[in-house]
Amino acid sequence: MKQYQSFMGWLLLCMHLLLFHFPSFSSSFNFLCHDDESSALLQFKSSFTIVTSSYSVYHLKTAAWKNGSDCCSWNGVTCDTISGHVIGLNLGRERIEGTLHPNSTLFHLTHLQSLNLSYIHFYPSPFHFKFGRFLSLTHLDLSWCNFRGEVPIQISHLSKLESLHLSWNYDLVWKETTLKRLVQNATNLRDLFLGETNMSSIRPNSIDLIFNQSSSLITLNLEQTGLSGNFKKSLLCLPNIQELYMSYNYLEGQLPELSCSTSLRILDLSNCPFKKGPIPLSFSNLTYLTSLIISKNNLNGSIPSSLITLPHLTSLDLSSNDLSGQIPNVFPLSNRFEDLNLGYNKIGGEIPSSLLTLPHLTSLDLSVNKIGGEIPSSHSNLQQLTVLDLSYNLFSGQIPDVFGRMTELQYLYLADNNLQGQIPSSLFNLTQLYYLDFSHNKLEGPLPNKITGFQNLTNLRLNDNLLNGTIPLWCLSLPSLYELDLSNNRLTWHVDDAFSSNSLEELYLNNNMLQGNIPESIFSLAKLKYLFLRSNNLSGLINIQIFSKLQNLVSLSLSQNSQLSLNFESNVSYSFNQLRVLELASVNLIKFHKLQGNFTNLYYLDLSNNKLNGMPNCLIETDQLIFLNLSQNLFSSADQLIEMAVNNEFLHTLDLSFNLLNGDIPLEVCNISSELEFLNLGHNNLSGIIPQCFSNFQSLQFLDLQMNKFHGTLPSNFSKDISILNLNGNLLEGLLPKSLSHCKYLNILNLGSNRLEDKFPDWLQTLQDLKVLVLRDNRFHGPIANLKIKHLFPSLVIFDISGNNFSGFLPKAYYKNYEAMKNVTQVGGDSSLIYMDPWCSEYYDGCSTDSVTVTTKGNEMTLVRIPKLFVSIDLSRNNFEGEIPNAIGELHALKGLNLSHNRLVGHIPQSIGNLTNLESLDLSSNMLAGVIPAALANLGFLEVLNLSNNHLVGEIPQGTQFNTFTNDSYEGNLGLCGFPLSKKCGPETHSPPPPPANDFRSEKKFGFGWKPVAIGYGCGFVIGIGIGYFVFLIGKPRWLVMIFGGQPKRRVNRRRARVRRTNGSTQMVPMS
Repeated sequence: MKQYQSFMGWLLLCMHLLLFHFPSFSSSFNFLCHDDESSALLQFKSSFTIVTSSYSVYHLKTAAWKNGSDCCSWNGVTCDTISGHVIGLNLGRERIEGTLHPNSTLFHLTHLQSLNLSYIHFYPSPFHFKFGRFLSLTHLDLSWCNFRGEVPIQISHLSKLESLHLSWNYDLVWKETTLKRLVQNATNLRDLFLGETNMSSIRPNSIDLIFNQSSSLITLNLEQTGLSGNFKKSLLCLPNIQELYMSYNYLEGQLPELSCSTSLRILDLSNCPFKKGPIPLSFSNLTYLTSLIISKNNLNGSIPSSLITLPHLTSLDLSSNDLSGQIPNVFPLSNRFEDLNLGYNKIGGEIPSSLLTLPHLTSLDLSVNKIGGEIPSSHSNLQQLTVLDLSYNLFSGQIPDVFGRMTELQYLYLADNNLQGQIPSSLFNLTQLYYLDFSHNKLEGPLPNKITGFQNLTNLRLNDNLLNGTIPLWCLSLPSLYELDLSNNRLTWHVDDAFSSNSLEELYLNNNMLQGNIPESIFSLAKLKYLFLRSNNLSGLINIQIFSKLQNLVSLSLSQNSQLSLNFESNVSYSFNQLRVLELASVNLIKFHKLQGNFTNLYYLDLSNNKLNGMPNCLIETDQLIFLNLSQNLFSSADQLIEMAVNNEFLHTLDLSFNLLNGDIPLEVCNISSELEFLNLGHNNLSGIIPQCFSNFQSLQFLDLQMNKFHGTLPSNFSKDISILNLNGNLLEGLLPKSLSHCKYLNILNLGSNRLEDKFPDWLQTLQDLKVLVLRDNRFHGPIANLKIKHLFPSLVIFDISGNNFSGFLPKAYYKNYEAMKNVTQVGGDSSLIYMDPWCSEYYDGCSTDSVTVTTKGNEMTLVRIPKLFVSIDLSRNNFEGEIPNAIGELHALKGLNLSHNRLVGHIPQSIGNLTNLESLDLSSNMLAGVIPAALANLGFLEVLNLSNNHLVGEIPQGTQFNTFTNDSYEGNLGLCGFPLSKKCGPETHSPPPPPANDFRSEKKFGFGWKPVAIGYGCGFVIGIGIGYFVFLIGKPRWLVMIFGGQPKRRVNRRRARVRRTNGSTQMVPMS
């Protein structure tokens, strides 16, 4: 009996637990859910629509919500086990959308304790005050719901809140009083996520006052909220704070020193532009830190060693600062480091050995620094590493063959270093690698024919190296490869290779040694979007229709293949709906005018350097073009081309240079998009007046009209955004418009070879970015004032005002202020290939470059592209007088100096010997005297020297460069001697007497001044000429006339006579 009673007791207990503590089970017996709450949930569901996608509706939590079933059993719904009220609703990431109205039945669920509606797209809905009626709420998550407007003060009524997530509601605005009252009332609040809401109206420096009494907060997220003011340490010292996220705000001051004990584990202060300063040493007191992110600030100085040795630190991000010095070699072997990011700083030295012993390191980013030396082979110790980025540094030598042990690598970046030799073989065995970038090095040798790895590789970038040999078949057959970039190498291919890839979308093989036809297998790459084959030696005849096989083609570049012919003749109109970029510069276009097709999405078109004289209708009708380059063709009429430009309302680049365009610019040019940024009509036969409407192109940054026949005056205004203005080689007249002084972004101003007549435009000195000023061969006149203003033309590197009528003294003040000419710029690589062209893209060949004509090294030449290091002053062929200022010797970056054909006097300054970068010096045809300074012999780069036609004396200095100059450099200086002249210098070389022109300056020699002598001489000369003319006129006295070869005057008829020349004889013919 006792056993039976015991059994029944246990049975009753189990039934009680099933009935009351497991409501979902008990629902099979009765309904716990309240009808009004079930109805409210169903109505709430019906007020939204399902977001259509491939995501099955049956995976939605609300899909199984049915009328007549127990709502407590529904997915996402939690009920109280005793009362049956709905206390929890979790619809986070439910794929529904709609508007949340104030009368929504959601607000009928008054017993809610937990509510999660995150990632539901509520069409711009206000944050309703009725949320404040859920007085029992402990957890509220409304992040990423697109709420807008002010957060209602009623939110502060939720005093039981423990967790509040409102992040990523960008248009949700906080008032200071609302936030303050919420923090004061919710005394149990542990997690507060308000990132990417709008707190810009909160007063600067008050955020620490709002949270200073919050003793319960463990996690606080205020990232990207628009907060401003000084960052106070009080937030770091909240008693229970463990995670603090304050990134992307407008915090001022410097990182604060800490004087409190804190339990912070995660601290993110990234992208808060603090004032420049070091990392506080007191940060080493954050002994509980596991993650520290202070990237994208203005931190400078070195990395404190004590920061590296924090015992629990697993993640450190100091990237994008101004840190220098070396990485401390103090990483303890016991450290738990997993992620170290020091990229985008100025850190030098080598990789410390202790860093390469961290057994748990999974991600190492040292990119964009100045770290050098060889890559250590001890990298093989980092066997857990998945990300390694050493790109944009100074590493040299060979890549060590260490990848056999680094089998977990997924991302490997060694781009933009000075690495040499072959790619190690162990690399090609990696099976987990997704992204490989070894571009912009000096790697050489062929790629292996067969590999065993790269099954997961999506991006392979080996461009800009010295690789040779044949492109192996595996490169275009990898199962997961998305992008292959082998451009700018020395690679070839087998035309018969069968490339097969179901994943390849981007193929870049530009500037290699590819020859022959394009392999047919290329056109079987079904997913190919980007095909770039420009600058090779491709040949053969291809019909354009074959490219229609590439249904997904977005960009096609075949430019710079002069042996390749494209035939456009077809009876079929092909659809190129996806095509956006078409580059066919410098190829043979056969029957191009017969091109048919649909190019509705084309926005980049380069047909330059062909022999086109007309355009097919299908391209004229395009209306989405952003870039249009038709330069170097045979177009003679601008009407059709301007019409095409007008049709494209988004056009920002138009290049019609080097054609045969003639006549006036069509008036329709004024209807081109006001967004136009680049306009090049240079090197044509255009004439007329430059249209005033060019000033309407408010976005215009590049205007080149050089080498045409434009006349009249310059337009009165130009775009304030203009950076390059080239009107060289026209027939323009009048004054310079002073509105140019408002073009504060002007870099290059070239007005050479016109008929402009004005004084020197010293008002241009306000243009702080002006680098090139060319006024050569015009009619400018007058002196150049020595303005007593600081920062005169501080960026100028080319100053050419030659061939004008400037007079007076050389502008000494300018030489003292040419800051850019004083500082020698250090650049890496081949400095001769670095240009100041802001409009040349590495990605596209079609952009135009600016040019300038200069006289350098004795020759007039046109620089098609202007090297950044070309620094030149040319004041030749003017009427400058006086002495050469010593200040010119401070312009240490000068490569060319031409002061020839002026009236300069005095000595050649010794300071010119300081111009150690000078390559060309021309002081010829002046009146310089004295000896040639010996310091000039130290100019080790001087290639051309012209001191001819002066009054120089003494021995010619001898030196490495001076020994290469010929007699031409010194002719017309009778007082010079020594090599290379035949005149030898004796043991006592005396200077010749000063030139006769200076004799008149010694007035004591005659006892009276030179002026009376000159007056007497002049008067006598004039009187003598008059008497002589009279004698010859009357023929008397006859003996005197005959002495000077004259003939006695004979009588002739008073009738006029005309002279007729017949067969070499002269006859006088009477005239009636």
